[in-house]
Amino acid sequence: MKPAFSRNALAVCLTVTLATTACAHSDSIPVHPYRIIHTYPHDPTAFTEGLFYEDGYLYESTGEFDGAGVRKVKLETGEVVQRRDTPAGYFGEGIIASGQRILQLSWKQGVGFIYDKATFKLIDQIRYPGEGWAMTRDADHIYMSDGTPVIRILDPQTFAQTGSISVTANGEPLQQINELEWVKGKIYANVWQTARIAQIDPKTGHVVGWIDMTKLVEAQKVGDPENDVLNGIAYDAARDRLFVTGKRWGAVYEVGVGR
Repeated sequence: MKPAFSRNALAVCLTVTLATTACAHSDSIPVHPYRIIHTYPHDPTAFTEGLFYEDGYLYESTGEFDGAGVRKVKLETGEVVQRRDTPAGYFGEGIIASGQRILQLSWKQGVGFIYDKATFKLIDQIRYPGEGWAMTRDADHIYMSDGTPVIRILDPQTFAQTGSISVTANGEPLQQINELEWVKGKIYANVWQTARIAQIDPKTGHVVGWIDMTKLVEAQKVGDPENDVLNGIAYDAARDRLFVTGKRWGAVYEVGVGR
């Protein structure tokens, strides 16, 4: 997500959201530091909504109504080697690959677009209730966020919902769950308009850790800090590399978590 609230509304939102997580941070949920391992170029016009790494490339979905699309990007150079615009009138959101298909969500329209992974040709679409924010997957399931504390579980072949995960931090629902990534048996999640990544146990829905990226967020030179927020997590399982970026950020960062 999405266009930001007004400053007053934003302050209220963050107060409510972080009041829950602040208690969690000072209570039983550990907060992990990060370190930057490598910095890669990133298109500073890309309003990043979805990100994953596969076969040596980053796949990225960009949002807003004007300029939304799906991209295949060379990690090392930031070069967009393949691109497909989202159908006109749709606000692009998260993406995931399933076999030889890519599914891209839209924000409020309840429509998902299915593209051929090799050609990016639009081949089908699906419908779902509510909003679409982001997705990730393990070997057997797709996980979808919609801005609420509930992560939907989808069948990777039909994209139909088969279950859900209620996410809590010390027993309180975690709001504004956005971009997702499956990392070593946990779901990593950006929390919209915060500088923390939640580490979620998919079996219980409990937040079991936070990654505090405040310094990285504060270092970004963006024109609109209320909108150009931390959003985008990708994991290279073969080489154990974790990547993060944000909306209209000029870099993708490979980071290590912990000391």
